[in-house]
Amino acid sequence: MRLRFTDRMDRLGTEGAFEVLAHAKQLEAQGRDIIHLEIGEPDYATPQNVMDAAVKAMNGGATHYTPASGIMEVREATARYVNRQTGAACTAENIVMVPGSKNLVLFAILSLIEPGDEVIVPDPGYPAYHSLVEFLGGRAVPAPIRESNDFRLDVDELRSLVTQRTRLLVVNSPANPTGGVLTRGDCEAIAELAQERDLVVLSDEIYSRLIYEGEHVSLYSMPGMPERTILMNGLSKAWAMCGWRLGFGAMPKELAQRMDRLMINTSSCAAAFTQWAAIEAFESPKSDRAVEAMVAEFKQRRNAVADGLNSIPGITCHRPAGAFYVFPNITGTGQDEKTLANALLDEAGVAVLAGTAFGGYGKGYLRLSYVNSVTNLERAIDRIRDHVTAAVPR
Repeated sequence: MRLRFTDRMDRLGTEGAFEVLAHAKQLEAQGRDIIHLEIGEPDYATPQNVMDAAVKAMNGGATHYTPASGIMEVREATARYVNRQTGAACTAENIVMVPGSKNLVLFAILSLIEPGDEVIVPDPGYPAYHSLVEFLGGRAVPAPIRESNDFRLDVDELRSLVTQRTRLLVVNSPANPTGGVLTRGDCEAIAELAQERDLVVLSDEIYSRLIYEGEHVSLYSMPGMPERTILMNGLSKAWAMCGWRLGFGAMPKELAQRMDRLMINTSSCAAAFTQWAAIEAFESPKSDRAVEAMVAEFKQRRNAVADGLNSIPGITCHRPAGAFYVFPNITGTGQDEKTLANALLDEAGVAVLAGTAFGGYGKGYLRLSYVNSVTNLERAIDRIRDHVTAAVPR
């Protein structure tokens, strides 16, 4: 039998990080020593008190279905967390708990975008934004994120991209893959534009707790924005809970009701015990201390990898203000990003991603995730230096 696939499957992309990880694992199975800088997952364990809360919940019977949008007590705790972080009024009716925050991208597009509608997405940016928009028949319009602007969205350039077909604007701060962080002035200008042009904003703030300089400013906190913003967040990054698969969104109530219906028809609900553990993550001082300790360590790693890359001929590296990625410019090496990324893995044993895995404006860059020990980061820098130096014509 020859299966017939829909045309839309040809429009659905993938994530380079998982493809490179699979290849790296194959090399390791052959006995190669690979330093993993490709995957965006903290190498820390989930805080013990959060794990204890999950075990207690399971032992107490939290192994069954929950309401589609989440357990009411968990939604209430999440609303309190959003209120503390943003200062915006938020209730349980604004909250939807999902099995991984990526669901919110899908659900937002399903709820708001008709075929042919335009969605402005950051470029370079998280690949799922562009992929899901195109998959569902929308048109993804790239908003350039440039090193010359500290990898921040240029609001004047953004304004020029808005048309009569623009329905949704996707914003990510702190950003994957660049580590760029929007300023308060940036957020105020974006909020003004969104209200002026009647846009809905999907604000991906999954890295909001991972800030090294300055402050995180949520678009959800801007006056007039809670009624037109989907705040997308989750527990994967700050609390090292990637495998727990728990995200949450704060949004207008009428949109939350539609996402509830989408949850019923897709995942049914997020796991009960992970939801109860979220209360411990949000409200325990132990959890806050664990996040703060991890961020302090990540800052040291950021400094080590940025300084190391800047010492390599042909490479310059902007020092990011948030998240846990660096996005070095490698144009001075004379190699393109795909060739260099492949060679670093196959020949030097360092797994990194080509910048173009995140969009066309990633040309000339690599992405390195520094969720690895300082020792391994220094080893990776040495290997990259040796490879690049050997490849430079004499």
